[in-house]
Amino acid sequence: MKVRVLYHDHCFDGAASAALFTQFYADKFAPAAEFAYTGMAHKADQLFEPGLFDGDENAIVDFKYSPDPRLTWWFDHHQSAFLTPEDAEHFKATRGDRFFFDPTYKSCTQFIANTVRDKFGYQNQSLSDLIRWADIIDGAQYSSAAEAVGLGAAAMKLTSVIEGSQGSGTVQKIIRMMRSQPLDDIIADPEIDVVFRPLYERHLQSLDLIRKRAMTEDGVIFFDLVEDGVEGYNKFIPYYLFPEGTYTVSVSVSTFRTKVSVGSSPWAPKPVTHNLATICERYGGGGHPKVGAISFPIGALDQARKAAAEIVAELQG
Repeated sequence: MKVRVLYHDHCFDGAASAALFTQFYADKFAPAAEFAYTGMAHKADQLFEPGLFDGDENAIVDFKYSPDPRLTWWFDHHQSAFLTPEDAEHFKATRGDRFFFDPTYKSCTQFIANTVRDKFGYQNQSLSDLIRWADIIDGAQYSSAAEAVGLGAAAMKLTSVIEGSQGSGTVQKIIRMMRSQPLDDIIADPEIDVVFRPLYERHLQSLDLIRKRAMTEDGVIFFDLVEDGVEGYNKFIPYYLFPEGTYTVSVSVSTFRTKVSVGSSPWAPKPVTHNLATICERYGGGGHPKVGAISFPIGALDQARKAAAEIVAELQG
């Protein structure tokens, strides 16, 4: 049988969720199952294409809900888990005991681990380090910004690879390795190491770039990386460079979207009083209360920059 797993692509928690669900399903239901993966990205047009659900079982982990009747498993922990109010009602009215949602969890991986333990009596101690790191990374539970930017641990290096690698091939290789290999062994794998090294150099360069581009006022750090062609960056760099900042707003572009990122510092000098997911939802985005994003179409720079300016003004106010 074939199990299709749709996961949040280029996200450590998304990859770890896919690995944990895979191992759970194989151990509990079908050891001989074939697992196929599809990385999902937040886009301006977030409709699920019908061809995505081609398995005998189809699962979504760490990503938005779909009312497609072929979906058989779903786990998510984002406040903005439903594309429409109708989807939320569909989930409440029709879904059974293989569909789970809890936005109080810091990571979807920990949510899956607790849920399959409580609902299905499944635990796998060999994955405990993976689960722990997913919770640290997705919940931004670092001791300091310096630790978050330093990339000292294997899991943090893997985060750079997962977030920065092109396409989904490397991420899916890591998902398969996560099922049975320690994180230290995965980052030491020659095929992963060769991807990590240039990404680490780019990480160091982005420190200098953000230092040059960023402006901070009234606790809000803002920078625009569109002209620099930078698709992503370590989201803790702004708080490392500007420890007085409480919030970050940035604009960037990639091959499939124009993105406004909105975040808050885990080490903020002032209380974080805004729900950033709620703010992003107004523009068609979403996320968590303390971090969110908005995806605009390719080329929609004026629209993205206008939204970013409005959000900066709101956070400063």
